[in-house]
Amino acid sequence: MTSTPDPSALLASLDLRALAALSERVDLPALLGAASRLNDRQLGQLTRMLSGQHDDHSTLPAPDGDFLGQLGTLGPDERQTAADVRAFMETRVAPIMNEYWNRDEFPRQLIPELRRLDLLRRIWNEDGTRTPNATVLEGLITLEACRVDVSTAVFFGVHAGLAFASVALGGSDEQKAEWLPKMLDLDVIGAFGLTEPEGGSQVSQGMRTTCRRDGDRWILRGQKKWIGNSTFSDFTVIWARDVDSGEVRGFIVRAGTPGYSVEKIQGKTALRIVENGLITLDDCAVPDSDRLQNVQGWRTTAEVLKLTRAGVAWQGVGCAMGAYELALAYAQTREQFGKRIGEFQLIQNHLVHMLGNVTGMLALCLRLSHLADAGDMRDEHAALAKVVTAARCRETVALARETFGGNGILLEYGVAKHFADTEAIYSYEGTNEINTLVVGRAITGLSAFV
Repeated sequence: MTSTPDPSALLASLDLRALAALSERVDLPALLGAASRLNDRQLGQLTRMLSGQHDDHSTLPAPDGDFLGQLGTLGPDERQTAADVRAFMETRVAPIMNEYWNRDEFPRQLIPELRRLDLLRRIWNEDGTRTPNATVLEGLITLEACRVDVSTAVFFGVHAGLAFASVALGGSDEQKAEWLPKMLDLDVIGAFGLTEPEGGSQVSQGMRTTCRRDGDRWILRGQKKWIGNSTFSDFTVIWARDVDSGEVRGFIVRAGTPGYSVEKIQGKTALRIVENGLITLDDCAVPDSDRLQNVQGWRTTAEVLKLTRAGVAWQGVGCAMGAYELALAYAQTREQFGKRIGEFQLIQNHLVHMLGNVTGMLALCLRLSHLADAGDMRDEHAALAKVVTAARCRETVALARETFGGNGILLEYGVAKHFADTEAIYSYEGTNEINTLVVGRAITGLSAFV
């Protein structure tokens, strides 16, 4: 509690010359009368202000979600990549993201600017192999993108992760030579068609999209849903079940192929900047030369998903970090009841809880990425990271939105978009229930799948 100032001490400290000069400019009796009506707290604030103890906003700590400096332990190329993406997101994406959120549209004019960053070549080599620290770099790109806008990270992850990895892991040498250089340069944009209208996780057991060999071509039938980038991609990797062998096969289906159509999914409340499509394959004929020649059934699909699941865990870290930093900046400036809300104990409790979540999530994903780059990451490792980060992100962003009060539902304050996008992170790349069962099976040796 602030103590009441000692009147005699205040009088003794008065500069009478300054007081006389002040009396020529203001009505001192009125000023003193106003001061006499102040309560103890207000008098304390006035005393601190007059004595120069009032905190200027510029002296407050800058919001920083990396409280333990974990990112500072990384190598110079990794730190530079993070800095490049942060600058791009803050200068090119942040000013327009709310407009495109409202338009339910991806700002395709940013693709040439992304091309100049040459991010894919920091992760992938021309032959489809990965650079030594690819997963860490991919995670940092995702983190910095999601601090500002999760949708931008999803666009990049679909193209540079799911679609690129499908060709890199499942394509022949000829297919990789044809597609990968153009994908590295973002001259062609890829999409990834696995999820179906009737289910996401269940496609591993019951894929309904089918393919049938017909001479030197394949006939594809079925539908794929929630396919990011598909409304404007140059091709989509379609996964289908061979009606004759039962094996899962992958195909490069080029935009404009007869029998292939895409309907943009409308009315989303999350990831509105991502253009998701409902793909219909109506006797879509694809030449055998566009079948991914080295796909080994569902095993290849699972390898692609394993590779990218770490990236989705990083999305949770970035989204939570961005929400925390927005909440902290708001708490340092927003005033209620005569003081900044950051001075309230319950708001500080929210902020510390958020920061603890972000710090733990960041440590988990850094360790996961180092395991992946060393070739030691297992399915259950990636699944655990997805479970933890998705849940902690959900909690963190909810606390951040609560910190903003009513302003938290307005796009202009930033946190509302994070709040909505978190729900998508929680659901895709395996629901938390499915990933929990993957981890549970690993630690108990017993399967609870039905």
